[in-house]
Amino acid sequence: MASTEALCSRWSQGLLSVLRIMTGFLFAEHGAEKLFGFLAPPNAPLPHLFSFMGLAGVLEFFGGLAVLLGLFTRPAAFILSGQMAVAYFLAHASRGFWPVQNKGELAVLYCFVFLYLSAAGAGALSLDRLLEKRSQAQKGQAVSRSG
Repeated sequence: MASTEALCSRWSQGLLSVLRIMTGFLFAEHGAEKLFGFLAPPNAPLPHLFSFMGLAGVLEFFGGLAVLLGLFTRPAAFILSGQMAVAYFLAHASRGFWPVQNKGELAVLYCFVFLYLSAAGAGALSLDRLLEKRSQAQKGQAVSRSG
C-alpha cells in the first residue's frame, strides 16, 4: 500500500499539470469558436464582441490560454469557474433539473475542474511555477548579498 501512495504522490503534480493543460486547451477552443469562428459550422454568425456571448468568448479564449500555460492559474481558474456557473444557470438550468437532461454537463464539469484548479494551483509544469522559482532565487540572492 505504501508503494501505491509513493507512486501517486510522485505523479500527482505532473498529472495536475496534464489536467490543467488539457482543460485550458479545450476551453480556449470554445472561445476561439465564438471569437474567430474556429471550427464553427459554416456561415455561423459570430457574436458581437460587446455582447454576453462575446464576453464569454473573450473569457474562454484568453482565460483558457492562461490556464493552458499555467499563468495566473488560480485567479484565472476562479473567474472561469464562476463563468461556467453563470452559464449553467442562464443557459441550461431552465431546461430541466438534471444536467444530462438540460445539456449542461460540460458547464458543470468545467465549473468544478476550474474550481479545483483555483485551489490546487497549476502543477509542476507551469509558468506560475517557473516564475515562483525565479522569484525565490532572486530573494535568496538578495538575502545573501545583505547578510
